[in-house]
Amino acid sequence: QVQVVESGGGSVQAGASLTLSCRASGTPSFYGNYWFMAWFRQAPGKEREFVAAIRWIDGQTYYADSVKGRFTISRDSAKNTEFLQMKTLRPDDAANYYCAAGVGGPNYNTDRGYRYWGQGTQVIVSS
Repeated sequence: QVQVVESGGGSVQAGASLTLSCRASGTPSFYGNYWFMAWFRQAPGKEREFVAAIRWIDGQTYYADSVKGRFTISRDSAKNTEFLQMKTLRPDDAANYYCAAGVGGPNYNTDRGYRYWGQGTQVIVSS
């Protein structure tokens, strides 16, 4: 059973930076090329949306347009951990951020691409 646990949320001022971490335990290594980890977020009253994803085998990254150039997703393969470095945070970045893991494939930017989800970590951005 794969488990994912996020950490690193908090409250910051607009323009500040914050880094989230997510560790996956029990990662099934046999998924190889198809294993992705990602970040989604959900603000109050809104649907959950894709933020960024990373293909584990080669580190290829994918971003939502709203965070390109400000957020960076990365991984530490030895520790089965992914990171989301967020810079120049804006009030509309405030949300619960969820770590996801699974066989993303062509669905890397949708909920369907991920079977395993963390509990979420809250990011608050004040103006």
